[in-house]
Amino acid sequence: MRIEVGAEDLLRTRFAVSPIFELQNLLRALASPAPGFPETWLARFRSGFDRVRTDPCLTAVLALKTTRSGANFYSPPPRGMGQTIERDLAAIRAWPLVAAREEIDFYLARRRVTAATRSILYADTVLDRLADFLERAWSSVLAPEWPPIRAVCERDVLHRSAELGRAGWAAALAGLGPRVRWRDGGVELAAHRGSFGTLGGAGLLLVPSVTIWPGTAVYGDDPWPKAIVYPVRGVGALFEPSPPVVPDALAALLGRSRAQLLTALGEAASTTHLAAVFGLATGAVGDHLAVLHRAGLVDRARSGRSVLYSRSPLGDAVVHGATADDS
Repeated sequence: MRIEVGAEDLLRTRFAVSPIFELQNLLRALASPAPGFPETWLARFRSGFDRVRTDPCLTAVLALKTTRSGANFYSPPPRGMGQTIERDLAAIRAWPLVAAREEIDFYLARRRVTAATRSILYADTVLDRLADFLERAWSSVLAPEWPPIRAVCERDVLHRSAELGRAGWAAALAGLGPRVRWRDGGVELAAHRGSFGTLGGAGLLLVPSVTIWPGTAVYGDDPWPKAIVYPVRGVGALFEPSPPVVPDALAALLGRSRAQLLTALGEAASTTHLAAVFGLATGAVGDHLAVLHRAGLVDRARSGRSVLYSRSPLGDAVVHGATADDS
């Protein structure tokens, strides 16, 4: 598959996160074996999943989702980096019932479901009922782990935005997937087939995802804009978080907590993500980062609803110098 990209498209290409996409893929992974996801990571969600496992709506929502695609009414397109689950659920509830039923017909024609599942999907209340279930599933399963997942997505976007300014779109798109590349004024996706055509000046929507790892998904049917959902960088650190080794000299200089944070900020991260990795209170992390920022050791930049911190050139020099002394 090839996506032709014009000059206007380059200006209008943007990023977004999709809470509902992550929730739906996670529910699939928890409901059935999921190659590629470490069990140690899935185990974090299982107690919450057990609270919704027996709900008959679970089978209904799984019937409308595959790993790479889903019914449009059930997977509304995200609007930007500030997308919230509340906006996703409101979009599901507001979907025209006639259009939703057309998609339900399409998905049920391709798989067998029980009479109970069919009765849920063809009820006049299907949109509200599925949205209510997804709201419960979000609260029980994903909400407690969402801040670090969002932080990983925001960190990926920050990296790609920097690459875009430094070396252009070929660099920004590098690593979207093992078979995605920029060539001759367009994006080529060797893992996908079919016609995608041109973007027509509307730009491309790029959606980082934790739960699509390691593949990609392509969207293009209304109401979705032309979009690529791709696996985030650094997802392995999210699956198996392990704080980096802190040089003793740096701990003696800054104190162990601040030294841990500075050592970890080789890539941008939010206070929430750092708090989850190190088991610290979010407020304490924020206080430490404020001190490091005033000292010129870290920089900060806003990405969507979060503020991401990363080591400054001075911070790099301090960490690398302390590491060399320890060795």
